[in-house]
Amino acid sequence: MDFTISIEGTDLSVPASAGETVLDALLAADVPFAYSCQAGNCGTCRCELISGEILELEYSEHALSVGERQRHIVLACRSQVWGDVTVRRLDAEEFMVHPSRVMLCRVAEKVMLTHDIVGLRLNVETGGPYSFSAGQYARVAMADAPDLMRDYSMANSPDDQTLEFHIRTLPGGTVSHRLAQLQIGDAVRVTGPLGTSYLRAQHGGSILAVAGGSGFAPICSIVGTALKSVAGLQIHVYLGVRSVRDVYGLPIMEHWRQCGVRVHVVLSESNGEAGPYRTGLVTDAVAMDLPDLTGFKAYVAGPPPMVEAATALLLGRGVPVRDVHADAFYPAAGVNPRLSRLTA
Repeated sequence: MDFTISIEGTDLSVPASAGETVLDALLAADVPFAYSCQAGNCGTCRCELISGEILELEYSEHALSVGERQRHIVLACRSQVWGDVTVRRLDAEEFMVHPSRVMLCRVAEKVMLTHDIVGLRLNVETGGPYSFSAGQYARVAMADAPDLMRDYSMANSPDDQTLEFHIRTLPGGTVSHRLAQLQIGDAVRVTGPLGTSYLRAQHGGSILAVAGGSGFAPICSIVGTALKSVAGLQIHVYLGVRSVRDVYGLPIMEHWRQCGVRVHVVLSESNGEAGPYRTGLVTDAVAMDLPDLTGFKAYVAGPPPMVEAATALLLGRGVPVRDVHADAFYPAAGVNPRLSRLTA
């Protein structure tokens, strides 16, 4: 028996088989819809269930909060259809769709950003042109092993000619270690763009960007692009890392300061060597500095516990859920290595 899935506010209506997920049915009908992991881990495909009968499959607690569930927010990738269904896109007023590309790139520059983060700049050789929104990510793989891929955020602005990625190597991270060993001229396959935690360029109000570790990469893209596109923005950036040796991007942050951006680096494990940086949890620093976040757009990227804590703080400080754009970096262990948002 076939059912129908409709998207509120549009004339779109697609067929769906009993037990098929909302996301699978929409993608099969070539309907543009935000998604990423397809496994209930990332929360990218959140939407509002307006009407209809669904069966929700298991999903990560980081992808959908209890409060969101109470407001009938569901994950399209984990919602099986068992009747006619109507859903509403979240943030539909600025939903960006870029052409999906599979590109052959070559390493143009390699630099050690920290003891465990490698910066790679890539030139696109074939498969372009590549367009994306600041804050999105792509799947990166060795050209000779395309099935071994991991997801990394672009750190460059969309108008840059080269792509920049920050590759953090983790213990046991087979793919990240191979990518970190690339040399100038080596071939890399890049597929994208993906993700919905991107800069909302139409927003002319204040911006809060919170990064943990290599979550600084998409924040670089978002803040750099915002400074180019809108004059006079009030922007607050918080980077949380473990220790001094994990701090990177100082020239970038100094440039931002000269442009009026308020930048804070917070060390969670200072060991008495904090230097010019603040200490403690990055979310505590945000809470101390910004008691009222009404009118802010917030962008959060980094480890899931930090993202979850920051999201809870933001919602409690007056930021609506539609204005919190979060990208949780999931490690390879304990999740599906093919479908989840990975950094290892």
